[in-house]
Amino acid sequence: MTAGERPPAGAAVDGAPEGAADGGRLPVPQRLMATATRLFAERGYDRTSVQEIVEASGVTKGALYHYFGSKDDLLHEIYGRLLRLQQERLDTFAGADEPVERRLREAAADVVVTTIDNLDDAMIFFRSMHQLAPEKQQQVRTERRRYHERFRALVEEGQRDGVFSTATPADLVVDYHFGSVHHLVSWYRPDGPLAPQEVADHLADLLLRALRP
Repeated sequence: MTAGERPPAGAAVDGAPEGAADGGRLPVPQRLMATATRLFAERGYDRTSVQEIVEASGVTKGALYHYFGSKDDLLHEIYGRLLRLQQERLDTFAGADEPVERRLREAAADVVVTTIDNLDDAMIFFRSMHQLAPEKQQQVRTERRRYHERFRALVEEGQRDGVFSTATPADLVVDYHFGSVHHLVSWYRPDGPLAPQEVADHLADLLLRALRP
């Protein structure tokens, strides 16, 4: 195997075998991600060591460094996987052959549901983004900006078409909605009175009401 080449599925990495998908243990990268997410959420990124992650995952440090160059890379990937999911879904909603009001509402509700469904990921990010290396922080900001710009474009489209009020600039409308989304990590509880879709519907309706002419 050449330098930098990853082993095939099922191969051992420094003595840590990948589990079978059919009810066996998770493959090493997914196992490391799941463990790191749990520990970062419970203890905090800065209070979780690489040794604790590998011990809880049942792998070696060599396995972690094979798939993720550092603990910093794990933190970056935790948020990256959520943002990729949300970007893909937003692109689908935005590109649909539907009235702009419906497309915006679906996008506004979806970002709430996907954030709640991945609440640990979002909480870790908002607590720990400042601990990423500067180049990774810049990469995350660029990716988030793309998401916000695509969302804002829906608001601007509706404003141009006369569907939405132009009384409030589109940038402020976007900040208003995403401020609510970001605040979810501080108050939402899975055992609370509202299901994720109910929260999403309330917040999406608030956004649409604010935009009505």
